[in-house]
Amino acid sequence: MTEYQDVPDAAERLRAIDPAFSFIVQAPAGSGKTGLLIQRYLRLLTCVSEPEEIVAITFTRKAAAEMRERIVLALDAAAAGAASPENAFDKLTGKLAAAVTAHDQRFGWNLILNPMRLRIQTIDALCASLTRQMPVLSKFGSQPEISENVQGLYRDAARATIALLDQGLDMANDIAMVLEHLDNDIARVENLLAAMLARRDHWLRHIHGKTREELEASLRNMRSSAVNQLCSLLPSEVHQELLALVRYAAANLLAEQKTSVLVACDGLDKLPDNIDQWGGIAELLLKTDGEWRDRVDVRQGFPAGKSKSEKETARAWKTRLSQLIEKFKTNQPLQRLLNNSRHLPSPAYSETQWKILGAITRLLPHAVAQLKIMFQLAGQVDFSEVMQCALVALGEPENPTDLSLALDYRIKHVLIDEFQDTSISQYQLVEKLVAEWEPGDGRSLFAVGDPMQSIYRFREAEVGLFLRARQTGVGHIALQPITLKSNFRSQRGLVDWVNTSFRQIMPVNEDVAVGAVAYAPSIAMHDELDGPAVTVHPAFEKDRAAEAEKVVDVIAQSRQQNPQHSIAVLVRNRSHLVGIVACLQSVGLRFRAVEIDALDQKPMVQDLLMLARALQDPADQLAWLAVLRAPWCGLLLNDLQTLVSFQTGHPIDQSDRKPQTILELINEKSVRQKLSCDGSDRLHTIGELLTQCVSNRYRQSLRTTVEAAWQALGGPGCVEIQNKTITQPDNPGVYYEQDRPVTGSVQDAMIFLDYLEACEQAGNVSDWADFEGGLAKLFAAADFEADNGLQIMTIHKAKGLEFDTVLVPGLGHPSRNRDKHLLRWMEQPRQLSRSAAGQYVFNANETDLFLAPIQEAGQDNDTINLWLESLEREKENYEAERLLYVAATRARKYLHLFGHAGLKDQNGESVLQEPKSGSLLNRLWPAVEQIYADAAMQNQMQESNRLIKAQELKKTAVFDQSVLRLESGWQLPKAPEPVNWQVTEKVVDAGDTIEFSWAGETAKQVGSVVHRWLQRIADDKLQGWDARRIQSMRRKFADTLLMHGLSAEKEALEQAVVRVVTALINSITDQRGRWILGEQSGAQNELRLTSVNDGQIAEYVIDRTFYDDHGIRWVIDYKTSSHEGSGLAVFLDREQERYAHQLNYYAALLQKIDKRPVCMGLYFPMLKGWRAWKYRGENV
Repeated sequence: MTEYQDVPDAAERLRAIDPAFSFIVQAPAGSGKTGLLIQRYLRLLTCVSEPEEIVAITFTRKAAAEMRERIVLALDAAAAGAASPENAFDKLTGKLAAAVTAHDQRFGWNLILNPMRLRIQTIDALCASLTRQMPVLSKFGSQPEISENVQGLYRDAARATIALLDQGLDMANDIAMVLEHLDNDIARVENLLAAMLARRDHWLRHIHGKTREELEASLRNMRSSAVNQLCSLLPSEVHQELLALVRYAAANLLAEQKTSVLVACDGLDKLPDNIDQWGGIAELLLKTDGEWRDRVDVRQGFPAGKSKSEKETARAWKTRLSQLIEKFKTNQPLQRLLNNSRHLPSPAYSETQWKILGAITRLLPHAVAQLKIMFQLAGQVDFSEVMQCALVALGEPENPTDLSLALDYRIKHVLIDEFQDTSISQYQLVEKLVAEWEPGDGRSLFAVGDPMQSIYRFREAEVGLFLRARQTGVGHIALQPITLKSNFRSQRGLVDWVNTSFRQIMPVNEDVAVGAVAYAPSIAMHDELDGPAVTVHPAFEKDRAAEAEKVVDVIAQSRQQNPQHSIAVLVRNRSHLVGIVACLQSVGLRFRAVEIDALDQKPMVQDLLMLARALQDPADQLAWLAVLRAPWCGLLLNDLQTLVSFQTGHPIDQSDRKPQTILELINEKSVRQKLSCDGSDRLHTIGELLTQCVSNRYRQSLRTTVEAAWQALGGPGCVEIQNKTITQPDNPGVYYEQDRPVTGSVQDAMIFLDYLEACEQAGNVSDWADFEGGLAKLFAAADFEADNGLQIMTIHKAKGLEFDTVLVPGLGHPSRNRDKHLLRWMEQPRQLSRSAAGQYVFNANETDLFLAPIQEAGQDNDTINLWLESLEREKENYEAERLLYVAATRARKYLHLFGHAGLKDQNGESVLQEPKSGSLLNRLWPAVEQIYADAAMQNQMQESNRLIKAQELKKTAVFDQSVLRLESGWQLPKAPEPVNWQVTEKVVDAGDTIEFSWAGETAKQVGSVVHRWLQRIADDKLQGWDARRIQSMRRKFADTLLMHGLSAEKEALEQAVVRVVTALINSITDQRGRWILGEQSGAQNELRLTSVNDGQIAEYVIDRTFYDDHGIRWVIDYKTSSHEGSGLAVFLDREQERYAHQLNYYAALLQKIDKRPVCMGLYFPMLKGWRAWKYRGENV
């Protein structure tokens, strides 16, 4: 049994649940963050008079639901008098829950029956509720739809903004200036404006009221701050030696008349206060890539010398420099600041910079105004708009609104989960929530998170906000910092490796401005296991296929050694999985890969997209050529070229022909005769079919047209092509066998067609660019029949999860190129001093703002823009280190790392190169370099031979350009024989034959009403349902019972209502009931099935069906039976036996539709009873 005193940070954990204080808690991976949050919440419940006085904020609905569920379970266990658990953490949770239960009874909360009184919600839900309470002040009016897919509206707003150029308004000159600055590339300006609108909550507050003097003062402050930091980082005992070396180098360069920034340091007798001179010092000490110099020569002012004495003197100076650099090598902050000093911008804007900056900052508010118009027209908004309106509704600290004052009165305690992922707007919201709090008034703020796991900058998360809150608090609320140390997830070997490695990888000191997070070590609570905890698999050539094979080998070996272990393959980008997925499929390993396989990359979906575009617009030449090249036609390139020549008006023998559409050409016999025999035959078949589809185009929806055309063309026949004949495009007479599926699945086609149906308006897609943008965010159907034993996902998706064995491939691949922004900005707290611990102290109330316009087209000399871009790159590098930390800490037992570094030839020997900049392996390099060096030495000869062979193979390799297509003359399969339909006199409703055959009328009517409202609750996914709401609906239940024919006799009606209320409250408060009624994959309620049974058509209604996390379909039947007295288990067993045949028949019907495994469940709302079993294919 683990006692709390055995936990290294037990005292800190107990301190963190003290409601009298506000805390900010850093909880590293595996430290039990959510558990601590729940304990704090339970402790706070004993200190308030109403549960609504506590607000817990999360970032996902899943996290909010999990937190609420765990609290309700703890309260349920305490109310039931459950035995005290052995685990120390669970024991404390149980003790806190028992105290809440007593407090609950004293105040009459009934939290178990009313869990919705627990205010646990996402920050987006909180913002939406604020705007609903103040619709006029928040400028929202009626509530619009909150959508994640508003990229089309961003683009519409950008387009409308540029269109103002022609209206003669004041901003026309600004638009013209921006266009001229970017080479009049309207499409580029439109995209840049749209991208800025998506991030408007970050920059909108910066572009008003800033003068040139203020912005240039920020540049000067930044340069001065850099000098101060550099001076403070240099130990005083090396000052004179450094100055002597700098003077020596500068004097030599001047004597040789060499051009170098070092020349500015000539005669320097003290540490410079000019940042440009520090750039000269950096040139002496650092290489161009920012690493410490290992050698110098005449270019740095260290000539070799000519005479013997000159050579000895030169060697002495070089030795002194080498010894000095050796002392600096462990000083990472000095290295970083020296390197940055070489790239600092000038202290003032040029006139050109200032003019274009003014134009952009004046133009952007107009773009925001256009976006608001687009939101109104569409009835949609994005999350940023909701956030901004919520901030408006709360007012300002010096002028709070009525809503702000009301919240100040109602809210006593705020808890925030994943605080490291807050954006600037979200941080401002928290500041406003606590703006009216006073010290010692009994209120508290509790923020918990882990800055080492902040990996969502693409969602505007700013880890610097966590660091700033820890230093200076939130608003005027001071937060006591706590850092947890215990790791309850991983074995000791893993924890030790992570501690050792990430001390080398992550920075020594924090830096709020660029989001540098220092590493916080953990202490393992699990013993070390046999075998290496971490295995690095080095490679020395970018070979995705070889890496994929190695990954699959490790998976197979792991499964063989530990069949029950969960395994995850985690990657930075989905593109890193292409070879791995194919390799896994080739060896028959099934896996779960949700949101991995991009739908728009599926060849079949690309063909469907072109088919849709072609059918909508007969003049879309590219789409029609793609349709003719698709597998259902497979026209060869020579035939396509001939066809196009007719359309362009320059065909052979017919130079005077007018341009026609592709569809018109393929229906002309004279045109087909110019093609190959194979091409002519294929076009003859497809031409008539496509003509018919186009002629029916406006008689039905676009989705119906495309789906009908796809099926008629044989699209489904192209899906699972295996061992089909395929022709070589350059030799139609040569055939070979294709032995793997290539175009996807029919389910992927259905996803595309459903999306097409959702996007079309009046039978058309108005903007194909927007359509394709949305399509790029969809994913192919996952294999839900695979178990959770092997999962594939991105590292971002894996955050919060854990697995026994984790594999991280693709570490050697660099990240994608960064996007350019119309405006770059950065806000930094102004540095005040450096603490004794080496941390820089900042003033949160004094900040420096930096703005830079996008560089002029074709130019690359804007030092301010380049400097801000380098800071952005630095932020990305720090986040890459944190991404590595997240990946490594998902493992409970074993971790495998895969990545390639380079080898270069140096004097006939292979020398190890650092991994590519921007790759995760580059950030991991300090921890694994020696492993790669050892592997390179051991395998040098073998690797050299392999590389030679690979290069030779590359020279002779032939890219497979074979075209996949149906065989010539392929026809649709024959339709099945017509059904010999015989009209029956009666359709039997078999759903309730057992349920109410024995019951009285009252029981039947109660059962019908309960079924109806359980369907409604399940449709709502439990959202908004609690015991209080159900109790308030007694009158409605009574009316419904009367409508079903129940007697109006008062006592009988009241008893029936009580039974309905009891059944529904039991269902929403019971753990099993909440699982059944909550959000589930593929859920359907009151699903109607029809089958022929004993010669009659029978209809069945399944109360609820869904897929669980393992891909198993559940068939749930509600039974409103009641039971008095003892022997409940015997009663439930008997009921299972009674209904087993009926539910097995449901399962058999469903398996004719879907081959996935099926489990059945009987749920008894009146009893909170449950019986479940697995369908095993019995003959029913």
